[in-house]
Parts: sequence; C-alpha cells; structure tokens
Amino acid sequence: MRKLRPYYFHWIIAVAIVIALNIIFSFFQAGIDLTQDKRYTISETSLDYVSQLSQPLELTVYLDGDLPIGFKRLAKATENIANRYHQISRGNFSIKFEIPGEGLTDSSKALLFDSLQRIGIHPTNVKSQKEDLSKTKESLVFPGAILSGENGQVGIDFLEGQNNLSGLDALNNAESQLEYKITRAIKLLQRKQIPVVGYLIGNAEVLDLRIYDLVENVLKKEYGFGLIDIDSVNYIPKQFDVLLINKPMKPFTDNQKLKIDQYIMKGGKVVWALDNVYASMDSLEKSKGSFLSFDLGLNLDDLLFKYGARINRDLVLDLESDQMPSIVGNMGDQPQIQLMPWPYAPLIGDHAAHPVSRNLDKILTSFPQSIDTISSRGIAKNVLLSTSIYGRKIATPAMVEWNPIRTEGDLKNYNIKKIPIALLLEGKFISAYKNKISSNDEVFLATQTDSSFINASQVDNQMIVIADGDVFLNPISDSDGPLTMGSNKYTRIQFANKEFLKNCLFYITDGKEILTTRAKNFQLRLLDKEKLQGNESFWNFTSMILPVFFPLILMLVNRFNRKRRYSKLPTQ
Repeated sequence: MRKLRPYYFHWIIAVAIVIALNIIFSFFQAGIDLTQDKRYTISETSLDYVSQLSQPLELTVYLDGDLPIGFKRLAKATENIANRYHQISRGNFSIKFEIPGEGLTDSSKALLFDSLQRIGIHPTNVKSQKEDLSKTKESLVFPGAILSGENGQVGIDFLEGQNNLSGLDALNNAESQLEYKITRAIKLLQRKQIPVVGYLIGNAEVLDLRIYDLVENVLKKEYGFGLIDIDSVNYIPKQFDVLLINKPMKPFTDNQKLKIDQYIMKGGKVVWALDNVYASMDSLEKSKGSFLSFDLGLNLDDLLFKYGARINRDLVLDLESDQMPSIVGNMGDQPQIQLMPWPYAPLIGDHAAHPVSRNLDKILTSFPQSIDTISSRGIAKNVLLSTSIYGRKIATPAMVEWNPIRTEGDLKNYNIKKIPIALLLEGKFISAYKNKISSNDEVFLATQTDSSFINASQVDNQMIVIADGDVFLNPISDSDGPLTMGSNKYTRIQFANKEFLKNCLFYITDGKEILTTRAKNFQLRLLDKEKLQGNESFWNFTSMILPVFFPLILMLVNRFNRKRRYSKLPTQ
C-alpha cells in the first residue's frame, strides 16, 4: 500500500493543477476556430475598434426565456461576441438578457412593445411545439437588442433584411451578421461628428409622402439631414457629406451639373437613384391597361459617362418579380382579382458578394433600367445589384401593358442573366468639365464659390448609381398611410430596400472598414432528408445502440488497462 501512495498523491496534484488552471483561465477567453467558415472568429477591424472604447456601453438583448432552438442559438452567438467585446474593451462593454414585458401590466407591456418598434426592433410571431408535442404554441419574439451609452441608444434588429427568407436561412444569415450589426451600433454611438446627407431638389425630385420612411426612419435617425435647392446656392456646401439625388423628373442644366461635378471633385459623395425612362404604376392604373414609356431627357449622361457608368434607355423585366393584383376573370358581374407576377417589378439581389449587398433579402424595384460600366481610368467598378438569370430588356419608347406574358413563347424572351441595376464607383474621379469649362465659368467659380475650378479629385471618393428612381420610395396605403420602403402595399411583404440604403450610406460615409465584416457567410449544413428516409431503420438503430454500447466499451477498456497495470505490482 505504501508503494501506491505516490500514485494517489500524483492524482491529487493533477486534480489541483486542473482546478487552478480553470480558475486562472476563467478570466481569459481563448480558443482555436477550426470551422471552415470561421464562425467564431472576430475580425481585426472590430477588435481594434472595440479595444478603443472609452465609455461604458451596455447591450440589452431581448432573446431570453422559452424560445425555439434557432433563437436560442442566435442568443448564444450574441453572448459569445459580447463576452469577447467585454474582454478586449477592458470592461467597457457589457451584456444582459431580458424577456420583453416580463412582470409588466398589459398597458405597460404595450408601451414597451411600441417603443421597441419605434427604435427599430420589430417582433416576429413564432410557432413551436410544446414539450409534450401535443400542440403548437405561438409566441411573440423580439429578435434584437438595444445598445445604450452616454450618447443615447441604438436599436439592432437581428432579422432586418431577412424578412422573406425561410426560418433557418434567416436565422443563419442573422448569426453571420451579428458582428457587423453590433460593431455598427457601437460606431453610431461613438461618432464624434455625424455625417450630413443633403437631399437635392430643384429638378422635380420626390417631396411627398413617398419619402416619409426615407427621411424619418433612415436619414433623421442616423444622419444629419437637410434639403438643398440646387438653384438657390452658388455651390453645394461642403458641410454635406453625401448628396442624395432621388428620382428627378426634369432635365439638369449645365450650371446645375457643374455644381454637382465640383462637389464630387472636392470629395463629396453622391447616391444617384435615377429613372432615365418615364414609366410608373400610377400611369398604368390611370390608363386602360397600357401606356407609352419614353425618355425623360435628364441630361446627365455626360456626367455619369465620365465617372464610369451609363444608364441605358430601356426597361428591365424579370421572371423573379413582385406580384400585383390583376383581373383574371368574372363571376357574374363581379371581377375576379388575383395576385399575379409583375415582371416590370424585378426582385434584384447581389451576385458578386459585395459587403454592401451581401446576405440581404431581395430588393424591390419598379420599372428599372439596365446600367453599363464605362472605361474610366483609376475608377473601380462593382455591381451591387442585378437581376436573376431570367431577365429581359426592351428598348424604349415602348408600350407597357398590364399583361406582358401571355404565352409560353414569351417566356423564351427572358434569357438575359444578371442584368446590372446598381453600381458602386470608387477612385479619383476626373471632372466632366475638364478642358470644357469656359473662362467666364472659371471666373464665376473663383469669385462666387469657396474655391477655383478643380480638374480631378485629389483623394479617393465613392458614388453609387442605381438605375431605378423608385428603389427608396415607400408606398402609401389609403388606410395606414406611408408604409415601409420596398414593401408591397397589397401583400404587405417587405423587402430589404431600407437595409440596402443604410449599407450604402454607411459604406460611403465613415463605415467602410466595419462594413467589410458583412462579408461573412455561414454555411447552413442540414441533414440530407433523402438519405435519412432511405436508411431510416439503420439510423434509428445506430442512434439507439451507440449511446449504450460506447460507454460500455470504454468501461471494458479501462478495466482491462487497470487489470494489466496492477497485476504487475509485487504482493506484500
């Protein structure tokens, strides 16, 4: 027995070392990410940014309690990122979980739910089975969080931009975007200077309730905002970081274009949402089922051409499209109305995996045109949005009819793949008026503006060109008023137009480095249902037997090793 005491003593020391190491490493987080898609790796951009936090921030996550497994997984992923941020920020980032409305009266709970929606966290109704599998239950889940600090609060909707994906795909995409959304919220709270967006007017741009969601729920919430009447200023003030040109309907004069051009040369960024062709649902609804589309003559071709883009005078159709109500027959004196695909409203998406548009739901358009890239020295061009592989282009002027697809032969015309609709241009832009400006205009610029004429931008700049003037407009319901941009007022289905706009503005203002974290793409690995059904008996048998026999095998191996080891010890 005395010879066995050192053996037991070694075991006691080993256990003590393990306990000590667990206590020490509980204060640190470390690990090796062996997943193929780097699911548990935080980007260096986020780590560097969070490490510089100087003020305490608290993330309140509304994913707690009895939730379906998919939302529990999303909550756990959020907790892992928050704990990592807590460590690298030296305690300036903390997290807590809450069940929305727990312990509140019905009236207080209603006020809380309303405030969560106003800050941007929208509920989703989730169905799940009860524990006894007898019935299904419905619960209201708020898949989001609020980041709070000294400078205010920012709402984070984990499922924003994922409305029309399946449950598993939406949750998987949401998990891949957690790092970006949390870091973006930190950026918004920590900004020392808020970028200002100027909404250009003077060429019959939209100024009615169709831009309510754009102005109230995007621009005013996250940016400074102001209107710029291009004819009332000698130049576009440099205080505006971004210029939004949204669906102009009247031609631009040379003087107006010169102001825009010099604004770009000085580093100003522009988001163009343009219709080169007149076509609208209002015209179709007011007519007897058809109208003639024609060139608006905006007179912007020379500017865009110099910068590296060209919006064509055509109309783009796609079989992957939104639905509109259509009369399909009559029953007695009553017309029978049914939702039918409307190819003039393509649902476009990202096919080039750019961080601005990657992992977003489809973007809703209305009568878009195609866009081409033009060779322009020093300008990088990236397609952000394009149609599906079943697209079509028709030249204008053209007659737009309510029922464009009538026969199977018509379907054969939809054979153009991935027609570009939105383009990102980056680099040092050259002025469209280089070697063209008159001496009188040069004198005017020198005396009336804040600088002389500039031939080319001195620093890298960005602009986004979208060949659809309706992409940032919201429909208006007779009963509910302005709806969310990118939604169908008949079905109330929401698409990702708002999140796309947010990403565009964030990218070209001060969030380019952080937005690159959106490039994450988690592979959703599901079991093969066909193999499961074909070998159901085998997998049932395996799942029942292995859990029983595996521990027995380990016990037998351990018993054999102990017997072999101790049989060699000398007897007393």
